[in-house]
Amino acid sequence: MRLLVLGGTAWLGSQLVQAALARGHQVTCVTRGSTIPEGAELVRLDRDQADALHALGTAQWDAVLDVSRQPGHVRRAARYLEPNARHYLFISSGNVYRDLSVSGTTEKASLLPPLEADIMQSMDDYGSAKVACEEAILDQFTEQRATILRAGLIAGPADPTDRTSYWPTRMLDPQRRTPALVPDALEQNVSMIDVRDLAAWAIDLLETQTSGIYNAAGERHSFAEHLRVARSLAAHAPALCRAPETWLHEHGVQQWAGARSLPLWLTEKHMQGMNAMDNSLAVAAGLCTRPLQETLRDAATERLARLASDPWRSGLEPDEEQELIAALATTRPVG
Repeated sequence: MRLLVLGGTAWLGSQLVQAALARGHQVTCVTRGSTIPEGAELVRLDRDQADALHALGTAQWDAVLDVSRQPGHVRRAARYLEPNARHYLFISSGNVYRDLSVSGTTEKASLLPPLEADIMQSMDDYGSAKVACEEAILDQFTEQRATILRAGLIAGPADPTDRTSYWPTRMLDPQRRTPALVPDALEQNVSMIDVRDLAAWAIDLLETQTSGIYNAAGERHSFAEHLRVARSLAAHAPALCRAPETWLHEHGVQQWAGARSLPLWLTEKHMQGMNAMDNSLAVAAGLCTRPLQETLRDAATERLARLASDPWRSGLEPDEEQELIAALATTRPVG
């Protein structure tokens, strides 16, 4: 196939390009960056410019792959490329759903209102922006020529957020043999899809000309099981020090991601369904996910290789963790 990837320099985009090249497809990347996987063709354009894609002329494409979050980018791309592309595959997000407070959200669930603006000004608008992107693609390509993958939490090696690499790296880090601070919320769901599995499946869908809307989510596990798998990677796994959720909030520990956080922990009930979306349609359409242990092992191996030179983007620094444990003054190993 002759594929046009709108992006291709960041984490998921690069994985999509690599997966396509590995199958022998011809890949052209449209990006403002300069680094793309070897073997792909680079067309350097800035999608903020309204007429940027005009530089592509009337070249014909078997499919377009897009990961954008900006509605204006997608609206212009869908309009311009519709006459010249057979298919459009878009990586959307589970954040498009209006109600994520419950488990088992299916593709038929109600969506947020689409963002009217072309530019998403803050992450508060992320879900609505993705809805607007989906609508733009369906308006131009129709359901027969479009594939929309509503991704759950994406995981794996080189995770730029460190959300999914924190726990296995914390358990394996030879410099941190002390107890690991964890939230006392071990019954919560955790679900992640390996970036390599998502990319491979996206190319599968293009090769089989499969259209439709799918929840591209991994299997769900409890937080306790997630930590158990992370600890199983280490020959001498640290004990776990469980801290009450209210205590963590009082001591400035953040949920989900970012500095001074305990990644993947969610106290906001209206978002907890994000980790428990129904992926049965995706599995029926060929989605295959590798074991959680493999994802966590590979994520930790990659993260440890650059740990000294690359500061944490999510999680607790060693000194922060020890100060918090000293304040809590209780250690309760789990499992």
